Amino acid sequence: MPFELREYQERIQQTKRKMLDEGLEVLLITDPANMNYLTGYDGWSFYVDQMVVVIIDEDQPLWIGRKMDGNGAKATTWLRHENLVTYTDDYVHSNVKHPMHVVAKTLEELDQANRHIGVEMGAYYFTALAFETLTTSLPNAKWKDATLLVNRVRMIKSNQEITYMEKAARLVELGMRKACDTISEGVRECDVVANIYSSLIGGTPEFGGDYPAIVPMLPSGEHTCTPHLTWSDKRYRHNDLVIIEIAGCYKRYHCPMARTVSVGTQSEKVRDVGKVVVEGLNETLAFVKPGVTCEEVEEVWRKSIARHGIIKDSRLGYSIGLNYPPDWGEHTASIRQGDETVLQPNMAFHLIPGIWYNDFGIEISESIKVTESGSEVLADFTRKLIDAKRVPMMGNDAV
Repeated sequence: MPFELREYQERIQQTKRKMLDEGLEVLLITDPANMNYLTGYDGWSFYVDQMVVVIIDEDQPLWIGRKMDGNGAKATTWLRHENLVTYTDDYVHSNVKHPMHVVAKTLEELDQANRHIGVEMGAYYFTALAFETLTTSLPNAKWKDATLLVNRVRMIKSNQEITYMEKAARLVELGMRKACDTISEGVRECDVVANIYSSLIGGTPEFGGDYPAIVPMLPSGEHTCTPHLTWSDKRYRHNDLVIIEIAGCYKRYHCPMARTVSVGTQSEKVRDVGKVVVEGLNETLAFVKPGVTCEEVEEVWRKSIARHGIIKDSRLGYSIGLNYPPDWGEHTASIRQGDETVLQPNMAFHLIPGIWYNDFGIEISESIKVTESGSEVLADFTRKLIDAKRVPMMGNDAV
């Protein structure tokens, strides 16, 4: 198990306290990261219906999933085997049966059918059909949206979780180093990505990497005006800009990082924007500490770039940690105006101060943890607009 049993049990108790605050007696968890967080379950099975059920007056949750994944639950969770409930394969992609029928029957057998039940309405893998099947099968239950209940428990990490994120930071350093060393005029984008994956997964002699929740994003040339493009087999051209956004991942814990690489020469405007991004990021990092709010952090960034006549209308960052595809963000706190979340030690964030115009963009980001007195950048990589094939050694040498 990635964590000691008492840590899982404490997570269950924190979740139950949140449930009591919300008036919930049963919580149905379908977010695979939340399932992992509470039970340890770790498998690529979230493309079919599965869930963890927390009952307020039961000491252990239930895991409910596909029969062929039952042994995976035995292998990766701390739950008693009798708490693992499976459904047969004729429930998969059926027009007649649905796995939620099994969930409803299980709750009925446990005398939970008339209780106040929370569901993660906003979870990626909880469909409208699943909810409709549940509510039809359990007409006497009282339903409530509990989408971010467990996510909020996850925001403050244990020291062991931070250790895993620090290992993920070592992995993203390797991946970014390989990307910067590989990108050059005439090289194919797909070959750069192949090298990135080799470094992220191969890792170090001491530990290897897990699959990140998001694939490498590498927009280049005029496509750097948008942040979420991936790669093709086209070759880099002279004077291309390349944005690299990747994450190291260890035991499902992430450390994202973005850098921008120049293949050849760039205009004075491009290089000036790169300097503004680094300056604003440095000022923001110096401000982060326990007790300040997310919106106060964003204000430092906003005022810094405003001195240069630049406005960024998207958020500056978000909470990170444990996750599965399609996202490494925790979906809770965002570094933006209006978010009054108070920073506390062992929270972790990805600060991604991207600036995108219609013809180019710059991204230079850092993942950080909040410490007792300030913040600490997790990964160690040069923080500047990087010239291809002329990459400095490790170290946050700011412009």
